[in-house]
Amino acid sequence: MKTKSKALLLTLCAVLLVAASVMGTMAYLTSTDKVENTFTVGNVKITLDEAKVNTDGTPVTPAERVKANEYKLLPGHTYTKDPTVTVKAGSESSYIRMKVTFNNAAALIAMCTDPEFADDGPTGVENAYPLIRMVKFVEANAAKWDGIIPDNMVDTEDMLGSAKYFAYDEAAGTLTYYFYYTETVAAPDADVKLAVLFDEITVPEWVTGDQLAALNNFKITAVAEAIQADGFANADAAWAAYDAQ
Repeated sequence: MKTKSKALLLTLCAVLLVAASVMGTMAYLTSTDKVENTFTVGNVKITLDEAKVNTDGTPVTPAERVKANEYKLLPGHTYTKDPTVTVKAGSESSYIRMKVTFNNAAALIAMCTDPEFADDGPTGVENAYPLIRMVKFVEANAAKWDGIIPDNMVDTEDMLGSAKYFAYDEAAGTLTYYFYYTETVAAPDADVKLAVLFDEITVPEWVTGDQLAALNNFKITAVAEAIQADGFANADAAWAAYDAQ
């Protein structure tokens, strides 16, 4: 038995030695490689401008694009105002929206409420009156934008009740309307001008001198915003992230 045990032990040792020898040999059969990833920061770039006009709203000659204009308000008068978004060459694929803000909200709502309906009392729809009464949307481009646009509206009050489309800051006295470009703008090789949302504003013809006087320092401010499309399931998710910054 001892002889058998010794033989078995020798056999096991031999096996272990062989295994060790094999493992030792395998240890030299190795290969090393490395993967290096280079990350670059994406680029989203837009500009916003409008036609330069005289104080009566007529475009200057020769034509020129500017960041701001001054107007002299007159009842029933129409003024050129065409804020235009351009997505610059080399920009990433992106979502675009425009914010249009009116100040002097209370005076503006009163001015834009048709006297014929003044006895109806205040309603939520009145918050849309400055936009609907004063702004001339480009009908041919209405489908390119999602917002409180007469050609697109299904239920004005629902849209006015949604922070996606409208915000009334009573303390600041501002009405802000949001318009979303309905197409994802693919990464352009050259500058791309987006379809113009609106191109004129008109002061209601029934406005009185006192109402115009109440609009001291009245401003319409258009702001264009863009966010990359990559990394988001859809435009709503992208704008939610943008607003949460």
